[in-house]
Amino acid sequence: MHVVIIGPAYPLKGGGLSTYNHRLAQEFQQHHHKVSIYTFSLQYPGFLFPGKTQYSTDAPPADLDIKVKINSINPFNWLSIGTELKHLKPDLIIIRYWLPLMGPCLGTIARIAKSNKHTKIISIVDNVIPHEKRPGDKIFSRYFVNGVDAFVTMSKAVLNDLLVFDKVKPKKFCLHPLYDNFGSLISQETAKEKLKLDKNFHYILFFGFIRDYKGLDILLEAFADKRLRSLALKLIVAGEFYSDSKPYYDSIEKNHLQEHVVLKTDFIPDNKVSEYFCAADMVVQPYKDATQSGVTQVAYHFNKPMIVTDVGGLAETVPHNKIGYVVKPNALDIANAILTFYSENKLKEFSANAALEKKKFSWEVMMNAIIELYNLTSTSIK
Repeated sequence: MHVVIIGPAYPLKGGGLSTYNHRLAQEFQQHHHKVSIYTFSLQYPGFLFPGKTQYSTDAPPADLDIKVKINSINPFNWLSIGTELKHLKPDLIIIRYWLPLMGPCLGTIARIAKSNKHTKIISIVDNVIPHEKRPGDKIFSRYFVNGVDAFVTMSKAVLNDLLVFDKVKPKKFCLHPLYDNFGSLISQETAKEKLKLDKNFHYILFFGFIRDYKGLDILLEAFADKRLRSLALKLIVAGEFYSDSKPYYDSIEKNHLQEHVVLKTDFIPDNKVSEYFCAADMVVQPYKDATQSGVTQVAYHFNKPMIVTDVGGLAETVPHNKIGYVVKPNALDIANAILTFYSENKLKEFSANAALEKKKFSWEVMMNAIIELYNLTSTSIK
């Protein structure tokens, strides 16, 4: 097939979104499909972007055809891109939908592109009802959903959310594939050395863009639990602030955690990701709200135990007391889980279980789910 993927990609850093889109394109290419990615020349206006820069410092992917063309706030651009894709006549356009703000742009492009009566539109939906709600969310999402032929979601929560907007079109739940493109495992000792960490301590990791819904405030409160001081343990916070940093620094100071928290709050480039995960014993995702998380799939790649909160789809991919712990989003439960992990020496057992469990998170499974929906929509239209 001729496939076009629309969504964040290089040179946008985009976190897991760009990484995912690159890896999905590579999977289609490995199965002899022709693929190009259409990404944004302007994704967010500067005043709406919470980080330091929207652009990656990594080298561009050598094996991908990435076209930097879409302006998310310029309707004339949407018409132009939609018309270009209409005439290009790809068999399939895969649109990544993660934010209702993108609904008008992506929905318009989809409608024009598929007016050629050949191209099918399938969306991989991360969120249709966002974590951080804004006026117009439902209107924008409804507009987008109405322009798409079928949907893939990576959590059952999002699948249910989609039913608010559409109960008829084909939808498929498929687990988030493994992020297997961040390099090989390295020894914990080597990782600590590369990061200049004290080798006499154990480390747990909070990784990714820091937004309020991700619950770092809860984790810091948990880490202030005096019972944890009996452990030679530190918390690594690795990721750029996408919300006000002051409350987090205030919490560290209030709870006297300066010597117990390692702050690495710049954007973490792809070639450094392995060091953070391999240095840690365990990854903690203390989210207050969630659908699915790419961090889980990075942790799986590095065979890391996890603590996740029982929100959204997080518990769907982390079996309790096998890979780690599923807890309520509160400080006491998280602190108890950390203590249990170390007091019962679960590192070796959970890591071995993660190495087995991760085999089910295949990119080929995701690709086949998309192709199955494509075939279904093609047949139903004929």
